[in-house]
Amino acid sequence: EVQLVESGGGLVQPGGSLRLSCAASGFTFSAYGMSWVRQAPGKGLEWVSGISSGGGDTGYTDSVKGRFTISRDNAKNTLYLQLNSLKTEDTAMYICAKANGPYLVRMTKGYSYRGQGTQVTVSA
Repeated sequence: EVQLVESGGGLVQPGGSLRLSCAASGFTFSAYGMSWVRQAPGKGLEWVSGISSGGGDTGYTDSVKGRFTISRDNAKNTLYLQLNSLKTEDTAMYICAKANGPYLVRMTKGYSYRGQGTQVTVSA
């Protein structure tokens, strides 16, 4: 059974940092690209970042470039998202998702598996 379990969210002041983790199990983690998507209150899903199976190819939505960093540790079956210089507009539920192949994908929907998410709230 595929499982994706996010952690690391919380309440942080503007300008602060968080590191999100996504623990994967039930599939060969190193063989699949992974993504982070987010859903802000009252809004639809937004693709945030993606990474290829080996970690060599990464991508970001424009609003987070230079502030967020995606990475993965295939030995630990874990996906990460480092969030720096957080803004109030980054407040959202952050969800990790498994791609259908090894490549970086920039999809909002269409993932076969997604986690339940971890809440990030940026507020003074």
